[in-house]
Amino acid sequence: MLYFLGQLADGLTILNVFRYITFRTAGATMTAIVFVFLFGPAIIAALRVRQGRGQPIREDGPQTHLLTKKGTPTMGGLMILSGLLVSTLLWANLTSAYVWIVLLVTLGFGLIGFYDDYLKVTKQTNKGFSGKARLGVEFVIAIAACFFIARVGSAPLSTSLTFPFVKDLYLNLGWFFAPIMAIVIVGAGNAVNLTDGLDGLAIVPVMIAAASFGFIAYLAGNVNFADYLQIHFVPGTGELAVICGAMLGAGLGFLWFNAPPAAIFMGDTGSLALGGLLGSIAVATKHEIVLAIIGGLFVLEALSVIIQVASFKLTGKRVFKMAPLHHHFEQIGWTEPQVVIRFWIISVMLALIGLSTLKIR
Repeated sequence: MLYFLGQLADGLTILNVFRYITFRTAGATMTAIVFVFLFGPAIIAALRVRQGRGQPIREDGPQTHLLTKKGTPTMGGLMILSGLLVSTLLWANLTSAYVWIVLLVTLGFGLIGFYDDYLKVTKQTNKGFSGKARLGVEFVIAIAACFFIARVGSAPLSTSLTFPFVKDLYLNLGWFFAPIMAIVIVGAGNAVNLTDGLDGLAIVPVMIAAASFGFIAYLAGNVNFADYLQIHFVPGTGELAVICGAMLGAGLGFLWFNAPPAAIFMGDTGSLALGGLLGSIAVATKHEIVLAIIGGLFVLEALSVIIQVASFKLTGKRVFKMAPLHHHFEQIGWTEPQVVIRFWIISVMLALIGLSTLKIR
């Protein structure tokens, strides 16, 4: 809403700052932080009362978790999503189709995660929403989002897969664009979901990825920067930097309460939504492959589960002591803080590699 104050700049030049994406991104970040700080304790208290015994802990997981994490409330994603939504609506240009597409994917995936968390908490079981049904709903949302992304953009780039390091190389997917790119969004959502297993483990890599894609969105949406860096110019995507700023702020606020020992868990409500957000922004900005680099930690976590399941079904043997990957390192003797901080370091390194693709052409 504040964006429209910039339209009054001709009468009052001080309002001109509301036209700038950089200013509004900073405003969105600060607004989201303050919102989560102010309302976070009340949300945690309400969830603790309603959930009673909190999130069920996997009995086949690390045994220490049964002692240290039992009784902790979940659905902390509600804190992140509420801060993100309020901040985005306040600071973003609400005439941007990209803003609404990304918000609807985020909220849609958040609702799926919320239902899954609700079933787990009420039934006190690790089995929530049916896996096949959940994936089916996720794909419906993701395909619809990709269809509208293609409609908003300009052909042939709007239906193409682009490649890092090479400016003029792209593959026009045509009618296959929506279903193929939906895999990116659904994959991102579930990869972040698998990563969310230790206090602070998922939220910091998500913030690192959000900050990286906020930068990418701003550059891709600016014709001068895009031309200078020889990346594909995608008009309108610069506004997605505001959403990334809101995500960064909401994530920082959440981390205050999620830092070990966590007062609340993100739950599927947050992890699915944030993964969907990253995936949809990557598709909109034409940096789908770069997402696999910047979000490489999420890819590794997802691959560890796929490899573990495939190996056990085919050979009866496990490759890892436990999957996802962070549990494997716990089993070989790393403490929880060691796993979390080392994974954060890996995320920073991967983000730097991903951002380097903007210049290496």
